Amino acid sequence: MSGVNPAGCQVTSFKAPSTEELDHDYLWRHIKALPERGRIGIFNRSHYEDVLAVRVRKLKPPSVWQNRYTTINSFEAGLVAEGTTVVKVMLHISRQEQANRLQARVDRLDKRWKFRLGDLEDRQLWPSYQRAYDDAIEKTSTAHAPWFVVPADKKWYRDFAVLTILTSVLDTLKPAYPSRHDLDGVVVPGAVRPPVSQKPPKKPKAPKPVISWVEPNDTNGEDKA
Repeated sequence: MSGVNPAGCQVTSFKAPSTEELDHDYLWRHIKALPERGRIGIFNRSHYEDVLAVRVRKLKPPSVWQNRYTTINSFEAGLVAEGTTVVKVMLHISRQEQANRLQARVDRLDKRWKFRLGDLEDRQLWPSYQRAYDDAIEKTSTAHAPWFVVPADKKWYRDFAVLTILTSVLDTLKPAYPSRHDLDGVVVPGAVRPPVSQKPPKKPKAPKPVISWVEPNDTNGEDKA
């Protein structure tokens, strides 16, 4: 998102919930972080941790986290109904690539700050996390907020694929600068307008990457009878 004006873009990283956040329902802190109208909000981790880590690490019983698929779908449907566009991207890396990246963090002094011992514990839970990811994507990929699963072992491909998704979404939104019609015809005394320059020729479009799009679940997260 380096090409986006930072004044209109906000990033929120969600870590382990604080004592205050635990005193509220699990969506409370995410609702607080929603972007204002006309702004782009990026969630680094999100409310999906409450059906992933919470499930795998058995922080809540199944009777709690299983109901969250439905509440997540309702939450996102409400956002879309009020004019928010929801884009959900899952960056999928292989187990081998994850091991390589963790080792690189250990070996390089400039990357050790990223490493935590809990990462090794999570690797032991790989199969359980994969099942949790599969269920979450299947139950919460809806017509109003579908999931995009992007192969992420190659960072250049990951970046290209995500950029393709986001530019496609922005094209449909047709963002525009605020219209300030109150300034029509205003002339600043002493100002000299620069000559109008010719627009550069359009660059050819790059080929689109292969991106996995998850079929929307018409049951809103509920299993069919």
